[in-house]
Amino acid sequence: MFFDILIYIYLTIIFFILLMFKYKYMLVMLILIEFLVINVSFIMYLVYMYLSLEVYLVYYLVFSVCEAVLGLGLLVIIVRFYGMEMYFSFNMSKF
Repeated sequence: MFFDILIYIYLTIIFFILLMFKYKYMLVMLILIEFLVINVSFIMYLVYMYLSLEVYLVYYLVFSVCEAVLGLGLLVIIVRFYGMEMYFSFNMSKF
């Protein structure tokens, strides 16, 4: 249990370090969102294992995978449309 808490603290620290640096690239923002999903899924894992509700964790993981696929699809479309992933240099209202 202590090792799990250390992993959670480590992921949270990485999340905030990445948040401070290189926030202008869309891929880094997608990675930050995935770190947030990992942190929330870890908390849900601890709570659901305590309550014996593991089935709901599978539902959450399915939706988080769908969210990741949609984010990567959006990234591919933006890179093919604009030729770069730096989202501060183009207007999102055109897209």
